[in-house]
Amino acid sequence: MKKSKIVGLGHYVPEKVVKNSDLEKIMDTNNEWIVERTGIEERRWFNPEKDTVSNMATRATHVALERAGLDVKEIDFIVFATITPDYFFPGSGVLLQRELGLQGIGALDIRNACSGFIYALSIADQFIKTGMYKTILVVGAEIQSSALDKSTEGRSSSVIFADGAGAAILQATDEDKGVLSTHLHADGDYAEELYVKDPGSSRKVRLSKELLDGKSFNLTMNGNAVFKHAVVRFSEVINEALSQNGHTPEDIDLLVPHQANLRISNFVQKQFNLPDNKVFNNIMKFGNTTAASIPIAMSEAWEQGKIKEGDLICLAAFGSGFTWASALIRW
Repeated sequence: MKKSKIVGLGHYVPEKVVKNSDLEKIMDTNNEWIVERTGIEERRWFNPEKDTVSNMATRATHVALERAGLDVKEIDFIVFATITPDYFFPGSGVLLQRELGLQGIGALDIRNACSGFIYALSIADQFIKTGMYKTILVVGAEIQSSALDKSTEGRSSSVIFADGAGAAILQATDEDKGVLSTHLHADGDYAEELYVKDPGSSRKVRLSKELLDGKSFNLTMNGNAVFKHAVVRFSEVINEALSQNGHTPEDIDLLVPHQANLRISNFVQKQFNLPDNKVFNNIMKFGNTTAASIPIAMSEAWEQGKIKEGDLICLAAFGSGFTWASALIRW
């Protein structure tokens, strides 16, 4: 049976840098408060005159293709992870397909928030293993900043979330390397602990003045619940990946966790007794880009020479749903 391996990585982040000092001007917060609670020093927010979810994904894809040495026409299928599509429908996958000039190939959208990229990677891996496709583009891209409540009332979430896109090219291989396994989980009992309620379809009127005047379009997050569940689920799903493949934490060459909060990443690092050089974090400068965070982090880690041939790479995520997932990859 074929395996799938990542042959190219790329990312794009908007040019606009928003520092903690910039947020101090629009809400009651300060740099020390933000860094202590999240680890974030700055983040990127999109330019409405320039950036869309699909064109950011396009830019990331072109970087990944160049690094893979592939022509865009070699892509057989697209899996696009985002919870912030350019349109209510259709999904951003077909918009990315159009921008790449790949009319006719399949495009699938995944709405699993912070775990979305690993879910998308898992689906692509299964398609390749079954022989249905040879080369699949997997993307995570988000524009979160336009939905944030940028007031003191909304500061607990508005200081965290950011915009960007990351892409990975998966290709079939006969080599004994690539994606070893993926592990996907969810628990809908906690759906409302981290969610955006509207515009939901189960309303008498989907859009009304009352809805627009309210707060239901803003992100709602129970930060304490998210943290408590995240540190448990991260540990469980990483151990699941290691156990299935006969590995121990000491075998990990690099852990790339979803960039939710530096405190969560540090907590997980201590749980597994991993040294700093075996955990990659970039939330300090990019914030939490939801489904884009892992591919952006992987792309940066590869650029910096921290992902090398033969390395054992572990990806892990936790997010809205609640959902959580992991992937173990032999590079």
